[in-house]
Amino acid sequence: MKNIKNLYFALPKQHQIIIISCAAMVLFLLMVPLKGTNQLTSNTNGEFKAGQRYQVAMPEQGTKSAVEASIQIPAKQLAPITVKQNNENSTTENQINDIDESAAQLNWQSVKVRSGDSLAKIFKRNGLNATTTHKVITAKGQESKLLKKLNVGDTLRIGKDDKGTLISLEYPMSKTETLFVNLQNQQYQSHKESKSVETREAFAQGIIKSNFWNAASTAGLNDGQIINLANVFGWDIDFALDIREGDSFNVIFEKQYIEGDFIGTGKILAAEFVNQGDTFQAIRFTDGEYYSADGRSMRKAFLRAPVNFKYISSNFTRKRRHPVTKRIKAHRGTDYAAKTGTPVVAAGNGKVTHATYSKYNGNYVFIQHGNGIVTKYLHFSKRAVKKGQRVKQGQVIGYVGSTGQAAGAHLHYEFLLNGVHRNPRTVKLPDAKPISKKYRREFDKLASQRLAELSGSRQALVSMQDKTINAD
Repeated sequence: MKNIKNLYFALPKQHQIIIISCAAMVLFLLMVPLKGTNQLTSNTNGEFKAGQRYQVAMPEQGTKSAVEASIQIPAKQLAPITVKQNNENSTTENQINDIDESAAQLNWQSVKVRSGDSLAKIFKRNGLNATTTHKVITAKGQESKLLKKLNVGDTLRIGKDDKGTLISLEYPMSKTETLFVNLQNQQYQSHKESKSVETREAFAQGIIKSNFWNAASTAGLNDGQIINLANVFGWDIDFALDIREGDSFNVIFEKQYIEGDFIGTGKILAAEFVNQGDTFQAIRFTDGEYYSADGRSMRKAFLRAPVNFKYISSNFTRKRRHPVTKRIKAHRGTDYAAKTGTPVVAAGNGKVTHATYSKYNGNYVFIQHGNGIVTKYLHFSKRAVKKGQRVKQGQVIGYVGSTGQAAGAHLHYEFLLNGVHRNPRTVKLPDAKPISKKYRREFDKLASQRLAELSGSRQALVSMQDKTINAD
């Protein structure tokens, strides 16, 4: 202050007068009452009064402030306030939307399972480490163990985020079931989803003009259905030699759909085959077996032919020139020509007494059945059973080949009764058990329904045949 005072008196007289005048003017303005606005006072004339205390509202923080009321801001000037709730135990709608949007933005890859593949190998090829593999295999839920055994040709869908982290894995195990493994709260969880299958009944009928296979294929049956149909009647009809032009068939079978889309065929429910004027009918019961209309089993105790073959290359005969040795000797079996690797099944239940290799028989299998019956299977490319093993009818015991003294790929099949060779194609086969008495009423009701359906299908076939004749 002393310095300021000395500086003031050092100024010229004129400057001192100007400074005093300005100071007096400022003091006068401070003493005069000011006019305000309604925004800053509750007074009706909008003026502040000297000596009066006014309260100003302060923001609340924690407890209430001691200063209360009253600066007001018009509502139209307020900006919308967003309150963000930070609650780890609650999932808001925005959070759900964020999750869905994140899942939609994953980088997806479709990976086909190769021969020798494991989940670890597949993950490694696609930039995922062993830690991720372990976490997926041990994911919560019992379904992840299904990933330990993958089938060649299956397809996995892998979903990663932008950092390359596995977020989602989809494994369609069949047309109806899909396995999902998803990363949730830093841990993988697995579950399986199944789609319901709708089953509808369908009909197919045909007349044989050249061969059974072509006629059945023209009627709309696929390869599997054609083989199944032949198996149903295979006990009574030799589809290699007994089929004639003009023979006919009618079939009731299942068609399967998922969400309205056709996915494939199911079981044959009933069938009728007319062979050389004789009519054979088969009805599938709830036990999975086929019976004739009067309840007799369509399944005999032994298969007539234990392999799906192209043709019979050599019949059972007492004299035949051997194609390799060129010697004439008895041929005590039937040779079924088929592709190398074609599965051969056991003709009936029994025990394997021989499963080995010899110079003449090649890879061969002998099976001992009940009632003094033995069946023999020669020239396998590979055996599928071992000596002493028990087998069931229809079980694969080996694969067609040309080992030993064989001119080409075929199955040599023998049928012995009490040590005597019999012609496998003509020997009388014992019948299997008929429908159980306690299910007879239920079966008769089902059989009546199926026979009526087959009759309607037959009439449609006759009508179609008449139209074809008239058109000609």
